[in-house]
Amino acid sequence: MSRPTRRRWLTALLAGATLALAACSGSAAPGGDAADAGPPVRGGTLKVAFFPDNAAFSCVDPFQTYWIEHRSVIRNIADSLTDQDPQSGEIKPWIAQSWEVSPDGRQYTFHLRDGVTFSDGTPLDAAAVKANFDGWADTVKQTGGAAYGASYILGYASSEVLDPATVRVDFAQPNSSFLQATSTTNLALVTPASFQNTPKDRCLGKFTASGQFVLDDYSPGKSLTISRRPGYAWGSALSQNTGEAHLDKVEFTYVAEDSVRTGNLVSKAIDIAWPRNPFTAEDRALISRSDATVQSRSLPGVSYTQFANVSAGRPLSDPAVREALYQALDLPTYAQTVYGDGYPVVEGGYDTTTPYFASVAGKLKYDPAAAKARLDAAGWAVGPDGYRYKNGAELTLTYPLTQFSAGAELLQDQLKQVGINLVLDTVTTAELPAKLANGDYDITQTYFTRADPGALQFILDPDLANSKALATNSMTPDVRAQLKALFARAIQTTDPNQTEQAYADLQNLLIDQGITFPLFERVQYAGVSNEVHGFAFTSESFLKLADVWKTQ
Repeated sequence: MSRPTRRRWLTALLAGATLALAACSGSAAPGGDAADAGPPVRGGTLKVAFFPDNAAFSCVDPFQTYWIEHRSVIRNIADSLTDQDPQSGEIKPWIAQSWEVSPDGRQYTFHLRDGVTFSDGTPLDAAAVKANFDGWADTVKQTGGAAYGASYILGYASSEVLDPATVRVDFAQPNSSFLQATSTTNLALVTPASFQNTPKDRCLGKFTASGQFVLDDYSPGKSLTISRRPGYAWGSALSQNTGEAHLDKVEFTYVAEDSVRTGNLVSKAIDIAWPRNPFTAEDRALISRSDATVQSRSLPGVSYTQFANVSAGRPLSDPAVREALYQALDLPTYAQTVYGDGYPVVEGGYDTTTPYFASVAGKLKYDPAAAKARLDAAGWAVGPDGYRYKNGAELTLTYPLTQFSAGAELLQDQLKQVGINLVLDTVTTAELPAKLANGDYDITQTYFTRADPGALQFILDPDLANSKALATNSMTPDVRAQLKALFARAIQTTDPNQTEQAYADLQNLLIDQGITFPLFERVQYAGVSNEVHGFAFTSESFLKLADVWKTQ
């Protein structure tokens, strides 16, 4: 993540990566289509059930929170300077009507639309935008870097109000990914007065924004309610409805049991079931038999990926073993076995909805015979127990986990077929960071949700990453230099062709040098009642309510 630590967020990511997915098997054609249902009808309460938040995720402040569910809420109560087209990845005007970027990529000038106000009547003008940037920088300091949005303003130097509708933002170094950052929920805008509240208070909802809905109540672990904001008239042009919301209110509840959440959808107690764990085959059948459908979109950013420890003396320091590892992983079977028929097979270090995504699926083909031959050639001979040995040492990879994982057991079986002993090292959540910091592992996993490939820097660049040990252990110094050079080429330019080529080269480097071992595409699913119309995902694969209405 960013240079400061943000430990409570990334520790949660690494410790609960399986729960932190929102994936299920299969999908369905969009249901409740607004065009088929006629013109939107105003009114009604939409009921949405989320997986429960907890102590690590009890935060709805735009700049601070990581949790996908709460960022979905934020997208509908707080506006951003720009928006991002989910299909093309192109950055579009929103609160900022236009902008200029200096040739050196260090200066961004935004021209704001007139008449925008926060829900308390405060104008959303250049002074308010400057107050947000300064407030975010101060929040980074107050939280010791724990605010998730810290990575989005990396290198921020200062802001200057040029006139009431124009603000200039300066960076200490070029950062081409910043423009995309201005479209995200983490850089959604709040009133200058909101920053007078402590970061903790803002996490609990003590802030005021300019969105289509207003936050009425947030009770961590229980419920969250938002309602239509009267007079709203500046929605993103990516929405059909740029004025007041169709819905009167949206009620979010937290339901721990997946089967209960699905049952509530089928029984019409709720309108949208938003899972974290995959829908079971039984739940999918229930949904398909009801008047609800399953909507899906891959989460942009770093795929669910394993990272090797290539430190001297570790088995994966041998390039031959890393190459064999790719050939031993049966990714299609993994996707089908863990998530069911039709689940997409991962194609690289990024999910397919990430801008500049380039498939490297050809380098991830399952070929156990080639894996065995590669290990044979490298001197790893098969012993009487079926595992491989070299100079008396067994080819063993240690994989620390904080909970049971069917996927991990499947990996263990796949690697056993070529003679690699994958040891599943179950540890507590508190113990895991120390395991990583001490390099006491051979593979670990994490991911990063952001619709920009620059997100990977905050895992693999030791100068930026939260876990410097994971970043350092993942590659040799010469490969790290290549990685950093490619990120520099991609980010420190305003030429999209250069950015595209740099990221294509980067995605090949990740596999060619055995840095990342993608396991599966991360997909966000939602069970949606046919009484709900206009459902859509944002570019971040969050819930977009601008066009949503209900049959009355």
